[in-house]
Amino acid sequence: MTTEKTSSGGTFRKFMIMLVILLFIALAGTITFYYLRYFGPNVSNKQEYLYIHTGEDYDQVYQTIRNQGIVNDTTTFNWAAHNMKYVDRVKPGRYHLHEGMSNRKLINMLASGNQEPVMIAFHNLRLKEQFAGFVSKKLEPDSTAILNLLDSARFVEQYGFTPENVYTMFLPNSYQLYWNTSPEKFFKRMYANYEKFWTPERKQQAANINLSPIQVSILASIVDAEALHDDEMPTVAGLYLNRLKKGMKLEADPTIIYAVHDFTIKRVLNKYLATNSPYNTYLHTGLPPGPIMMPSVNAVNAVLNYKKSDYIYMCAKEDFSGYHNFATNMADHLVNARKFQHALNERNIKK
Repeated sequence: MTTEKTSSGGTFRKFMIMLVILLFIALAGTITFYYLRYFGPNVSNKQEYLYIHTGEDYDQVYQTIRNQGIVNDTTTFNWAAHNMKYVDRVKPGRYHLHEGMSNRKLINMLASGNQEPVMIAFHNLRLKEQFAGFVSKKLEPDSTAILNLLDSARFVEQYGFTPENVYTMFLPNSYQLYWNTSPEKFFKRMYANYEKFWTPERKQQAANINLSPIQVSILASIVDAEALHDDEMPTVAGLYLNRLKKGMKLEADPTIIYAVHDFTIKRVLNKYLATNSPYNTYLHTGLPPGPIMMPSVNAVNAVLNYKKSDYIYMCAKEDFSGYHNFATNMADHLVNARKFQHALNERNIKK
């Protein structure tokens, strides 16, 4: 009887040990199953960023992830996305990927909208069309959407601009923006920067020369196009302000080039001077209706801090240094002009 009891007890213990082992294996398997699907490395090195466009749903995002090979195992990603309820929390944006990221880390980043900002820096862009195209390469909105707002009188009026002068609102600088920033929010951000730039002190400086901030920027665009060197900008600005005060036409060659829309012109010929355009300052007195390029901050400051002089004429120097010869009277100006024309002829520059 004792032997039978001992045998029965040993069998039970073995059974329990095996049961525990099986339960442990099952638990370990379950943990491994969930670990690999949630915490195991899955993001590949095929893409640096995942772009999710505004309005996209989970199926479209999943298709992008599959097509671009963003994860090594799409099945586990899809399983984790559903279990973490990401399918109902899709947010547009530009998301920075790191090789070896887990499904959980990737999905948490996407669901929280934790995207990396885009650094956008612009300067010296001549036309609104160029500006819209440049911005569309950095942000989600296409160039047409941006240009439509630039040309919308109703939209830009709320910021105090017209389609002709709204380009003065954009100050060259470096900006951090989210990739999916809408055109409207982009304008709002640019206007906030414009308001920050035009301090009460700068506004007073503009008033002292009888110009509005918009007019300062329009004149600055001409100064910027005329002066190759920043150190000459205050002198050029002072000359144009002298002409405005005297009621003289600005007769600025860069405005002719803008009116003709041929930016390859190196020599402004008489035939161009009759171009019928409100930007032709040889025909019209005062400032043109808008800037002829995006003015630099240096050019704006040069107008506000112009150099006082009696100059009313200028002509590019004959040494092609980018500097100008200035004059207070027509006789001296004609001497300077002949020098430059002779230099052009020597180099066979006809256009």
